[in-house]
Amino acid sequence: MSFALPSLPFAANALAARGMCQETLELHHGKHHQAYVTALNALVEKNDALKNKSLEEIVKYSYGKEELTPVFNNAGQHWNHSVFWNSVSPTGGGIPGELEKKLVSDFGSVDKFKEQFKAAALGQFGSGWAWLVLASDGKLKITKTPNAATPLATGEGKVLLVLDVWEHAYYVDFRNRRPDFTDNFLAKLANFEYAAQQLKAA
Repeated sequence: MSFALPSLPFAANALAARGMCQETLELHHGKHHQAYVTALNALVEKNDALKNKSLEEIVKYSYGKEELTPVFNNAGQHWNHSVFWNSVSPTGGGIPGELEKKLVSDFGSVDKFKEQFKAAALGQFGSGWAWLVLASDGKLKITKTPNAATPLATGEGKVLLVLDVWEHAYYVDFRNRRPDFTDNFLAKLANFEYAAQQLKAA
């Protein structure tokens, strides 16, 4: 099975007015994400055990296996980025009613959710991800992972939304200001409509 770079669900310049410029998207999607896909395809081609597996199956199969670390890194990054493109939107920031009720129920308020999400994004040392997931107990939870790690592999819950906090996600627009990037994501870019759809589907 050969994997392909997914198309962006919006034009490359669609997020520019909301804090993510076309240059960022062309580098992040067209270069960084594409490189993970290309590398993953080369690794799969050399390993018969991987050839008929879906991306999700490869992520889970390679997790924690030292000899498959390059496979996991590239498969994890491909999967994580594919979710990230759905987690940002030109009409982001607004929270649908049902999701808002769930956030208030599980975190105390929308502001408390945002505080905890920002703390996860800033608390991830170095490269990684901040996630909103639906945990197995039915409650919303925030978690963070380093590098290519993902809740898909760790089993921490069903992913609803993710923020990429690798520097390549924000350096063109925000330089080294991850706090500003995170605030901008929550206020203007976060696709809470997508998160609400994932919650409903669960």
